[in-house]
Amino acid sequence: MEKVLLGNTELMVSKLCFGGLTMGPLQSNMSPDEGGKLLLHAFERGINFVDTAEIYETYPHIKNALHKWSREDVVIATKSYAYSNETAEASLSKALKEMDTDYIDIFLLHEQESEYTIKGHYEALTYFLKMKEKGYIKAVGISTHTIKAVKAALEIKEIEVLHPIVNIEGLGIQDGTIEEMVGLLNKANEVGKGIYGMKPLGGGNLLKNFEACFDYVLNLDCLHSIAVGMQTKEEINGNIAIFQGKKIDDKTLNKIKEKERKLKIDYWCESCGKCIESCGHKALEIVNDKLVVNHKKCVLCGYCSKSCPEFCIKVI
Repeated sequence: MEKVLLGNTELMVSKLCFGGLTMGPLQSNMSPDEGGKLLLHAFERGINFVDTAEIYETYPHIKNALHKWSREDVVIATKSYAYSNETAEASLSKALKEMDTDYIDIFLLHEQESEYTIKGHYEALTYFLKMKEKGYIKAVGISTHTIKAVKAALEIKEIEVLHPIVNIEGLGIQDGTIEEMVGLLNKANEVGKGIYGMKPLGGGNLLKNFEACFDYVLNLDCLHSIAVGMQTKEEINGNIAIFQGKKIDDKTLNKIKEKERKLKIDYWCESCGKCIESCGHKALEIVNDKLVVNHKKCVLCGYCSKSCPEFCIKVI
């Protein structure tokens, strides 16, 4: 697996990053033992970069894997909504303790929206920078679904790493187009920011066109790595083949296609109803102020996700 330098950091990361969200309770709800074994398989196949977050609740999964692998050979990125010294200290302490590690390679402010949210979380950023000086963190940055936050980060030299949404359709970008996002990421790359993309398959909504999706992100020079959520060894093996420019073998591809998938509505859904209007199969409805899916009617076409202003709809 190809390894590249993550911007001006000193971190060498695999081009394929293991996205930790999908193995946690917010999606497939694997046990820490199951998740640890899956991560070990990824490490054995050459993936050395893992992305997680405090809210994903996958620290125990990573801990299990690290107990059977050299910590120095793995790059771990995590994220939190910390906004003050106290909340930042609690987030870092939780990450260190629950992953049983002495340091975090990358600590990100989670889901930053603009210069104003970054300013609102600046006390936490300052704390993380102090912890970097003490060796508890190696690099700091932000994750974001917006172009505004990327633009703001260009003006803040202390932000070393960006983790933005990047996919062929711009699905999930809240304030503009994929062309606008990539334009700013190119500028960020030129000034040395480390950049690893998220949601190359649009939260699973673009799975039917996975080859075109991966071809798009892999040909973007501004991306040093790409985080992909993976739930099976076959998905890991298949994605590694794609990232190495190889064809997925038929047995692996069939296993991936046979995996039963379903539409999932994330907890922050505001039940605005816009997705219902775009569903021609009448698989969505609001019941007791909550959006629910009729899985017997849903054909996983992904049209509903394009109309969701909060990027709440995923295919898992």
